[in-house]
Amino acid sequence: MPETILKQTAQNVIPDDPESSAYRFIIVAAKRARQLQNGARSFLPTTSKKPTVAAMEEVRRGLVQYDDPSLPRAVPEEESTEA
Repeated sequence: MPETILKQTAQNVIPDDPESSAYRFIIVAAKRARQLQNGARSFLPTTSKKPTVAAMEEVRRGLVQYDDPSLPRAVPEEESTEA
């Protein structure tokens, strides 16, 4: 039953994540929290003084952009090495 709860939670966590990965949510939120701790401005007005709470809310709402290194990157046509 805990797996079911985790999957249901993960599906609501990162809206554009096709795999609904709770692990990815944690990594993205942690990196965003570090940015907030280092002085980055929040995307949302918040009453919380904790950067982790603000970061998780930003990620939940889809305001944080991230790259998935497991996906292949598109190579612009100009840079392709075709003969």
